[in-house]
Amino acid sequence: MAARDMWPNENDPPLRIGLDAMGGDFAPAAAVEGAALALRSSSSHIVLFGDPERLAAETAARGIRASIEIRAASEVVGMDEPSATPLRRKRNASIRVAIDALKEGDVAAVVSAGHTGATMAAATVVLGTLPGVERPAIAALVPHQNGHSVLIDAGATIDCKAEHLLHFAVMGSAYARWKFGTYEPSVGLLSIGEEAVKGNDLTREAHRLLGSSGLPFVGNLEGRDVFQGTADVVVCDGFIGNVALKISEGLADSLNHFFTREIERSVRHRVGYAILKPVFQAFHRRVDYSEYGGAPLLGVKGIVVISHGRSSAKAIGNALRVAEGLARANLNERIVEWLARYVPASAPPGDASGSPSPQGTIPA
Repeated sequence: MAARDMWPNENDPPLRIGLDAMGGDFAPAAAVEGAALALRSSSSHIVLFGDPERLAAETAARGIRASIEIRAASEVVGMDEPSATPLRRKRNASIRVAIDALKEGDVAAVVSAGHTGATMAAATVVLGTLPGVERPAIAALVPHQNGHSVLIDAGATIDCKAEHLLHFAVMGSAYARWKFGTYEPSVGLLSIGEEAVKGNDLTREAHRLLGSSGLPFVGNLEGRDVFQGTADVVVCDGFIGNVALKISEGLADSLNHFFTREIERSVRHRVGYAILKPVFQAFHRRVDYSEYGGAPLLGVKGIVVISHGRSSAKAIGNALRVAEGLARANLNERIVEWLARYVPASAPPGDASGSPSPQGTIPA
């Protein structure tokens, strides 16, 4: 199913979206430029968390004044540091200060291209998880021949129980319904064979739970099925999901390099490229992670979007727009409703959205 353009526009009422401006390989320049790009099509305000002097210099160099606020954070979590760093040693790290602001309701969502483990740890501990959710999961979009599917979990929870995979399936389905507009997204379980008896103890038990959950479960999927659109939601543990995602990214990069090298080999190849250029550009857009911006961390009490560490300004800008769209869609309340529907014992009564700024609804 193709992803719909459900991003915000300049006519929407403003929200405050937080950005970990020190996270990512090209921070803070890419973060500030990405914020500027996002603001071109949004009425919201962006709060940059990080070194105030560096951020002030970056915004001044670009002439950005309106709709940008700088919030001081004196520390940064390095990519080689433990995931628990913002919880213990660096409580003034940019990602920790941003998540604290989300907890307090000062921002409606947070985007980070920094240390994924640190972002997940800060979000899980500071915000807490939604009722009935024991572990969060990253929901990544993967392209296929007919559009996109949701791959969940793409790296948040490595050691899973079968019950966690059921929760991932429900959360991914709620997200897919918003993203694709599909009333009942189909769900598949990533395994090593189509038969229910294939796989390990985890996948066999998860197969049983999914099959009796009431979700539109299509059964086990093999690796090749991910890119054929066999299911709207592809469920797996975070270890498998992250490996699958990184392999697909590496393959896309390799194909791009291969095509570039072959095009440059001869005049005939360059002429052929000129004719087929729109086709190659369409392919590049389909596999380019910067087009998607980032992946939401589902299951925590707040909207948190995790971007690739190599995110460009374009990727950051798109991630900010994704975060704003999720905040306006009130996704967490929908996830709680879906958990109550498919995992009844896990969703106690009461207001459990945990969403700092609920707005809008998910389309039927």
